[in-house]
Amino acid sequence: MGNTVIWSCKRFDELSTDDLYAILQLRSEIFVVEQDCVYQDVDGFDQGALHVMGHLAAAEDGGAPQLICYTRLLAPGVKYKGASIGRVVSRKSARGSGLGKALMLQSLAFSRQHWPETAITISAQQYLQKFYTELGFETQSEPYDEDGIPHIRMS
Repeated sequence: MGNTVIWSCKRFDELSTDDLYAILQLRSEIFVVEQDCVYQDVDGFDQGALHVMGHLAAAEDGGAPQLICYTRLLAPGVKYKGASIGRVVSRKSARGSGLGKALMLQSLAFSRQHWPETAITISAQQYLQKFYTELGFETQSEPYDEDGIPHIRMS
């Protein structure tokens, strides 16, 4: 991406109302509207999670930084034995720019910083298997249905 991305990782109680609104809006825009998937995104895990956000730096005209990508990190034992990265999302306008890889590398680093020596598991959309394999993940399950979309567990 030509623009500078500002990375942050915050606990739920550190999120501003604007942060939370932007996160829920982006997740809904992609997972519910774009992927035409009706599911309960607000699932009770957000309050105990770490939230990794990538914002585009504020425009020269003084506009606010825009949330461009996001992941949610869960501690070991919350969803899987180890830590997990989920709700991986980037704006459609940013895809194909390398931002997804940068987001995952940031998320892996934050996860290892908070839970060192812990395996990291993801529930990946099956079509992204090659992308996650290139980041070092290995397939751990056969494909399964999650909210009408084929997924695989990877660690």
